[in-house]
Amino acid sequence: MSFKTSLGILRMLAIFEGISYLLFAITMPLKYMYDQILPNKIVGNIHGFLFIAYVIMVFIVSKEKKMTLKEQFWSYASSLLPFATFIVDKKIFLKYEN
Repeated sequence: MSFKTSLGILRMLAIFEGISYLLFAITMPLKYMYDQILPNKIVGNIHGFLFIAYVIMVFIVSKEKKMTLKEQFWSYASSLLPFATFIVDKKIFLKYEN
């Protein structure tokens, strides 16, 4: 995975966005069960930034690599489901790595 290409950056963002999404599994109970608001606020801000960057990079890479509509749909939709960005990275983005 090369971070010098837009596809490499997208793949990195997919992994980090997926991790930030999963961190909510830790911070949400802290917020609602233990009244610890700060961890959720920090993770939320980071996740929001990564989400927006991911969506922008999907748009850029989909135009560069001429992804099919189905691949574009799943690339965008994956940002809304836990673990999905990891799957899309392996099933779609890795295919365009060459």
